[in-house]
Amino acid sequence: MVSENSSCTNLVFTYGTLKRGFSNHVLLQDLMRTGDAVFKGSYQTVEKYPLVCGPYRVPFLLNMPGSGHRVTGELYAVSSRGLARVDDGNNKKKEEDQAVLTRAAAGGIACAAEAYYAHKSFEKEMWMKNGRKGFAIYSEKEAKGYVKRKDRPQDLSFLDHVRIFISSPSD
Repeated sequence: MVSENSSCTNLVFTYGTLKRGFSNHVLLQDLMRTGDAVFKGSYQTVEKYPLVCGPYRVPFLLNMPGSGHRVTGELYAVSSRGLARVDDGNNKKKEEDQAVLTRAAAGGIACAAEAYYAHKSFEKEMWMKNGRKGFAIYSEKEAKGYVKRKDRPQDLSFLDHVRIFISSPSD
């Protein structure tokens, strides 16, 4: 049983590589070890959102409520210090709009949490590039082919990689 930490007041919804079992979860493990994060459980968005993959199989949650699926992910309570570390490690923009979630188990209580959405400047193009099809959960199937940041070409910004991905012909 994880004890509650009163400094962990920021709720963050993770839906991709920060989840347990994925390559970037080590960041949240470190934060939990230092008392800067507490795992709250598996949660699902109340509204439908598109969850798609971009360049290097990076998952993107698009802030386009009503499209896509109810997205399943994990909820963490993090301290301000922990939130700053998560922000630093994320290519996506934390939006002022919060995702409203319910606990994945039946009869869950709704709560609002911060979510990292794709930047508005390319969310519609990303949705189109993915054939207006997303998925409800980022699983091993979607993560196949994911490339860690350190292993990606460093000569361009991530936004440049997104633009190239969007403008390239579809498979």
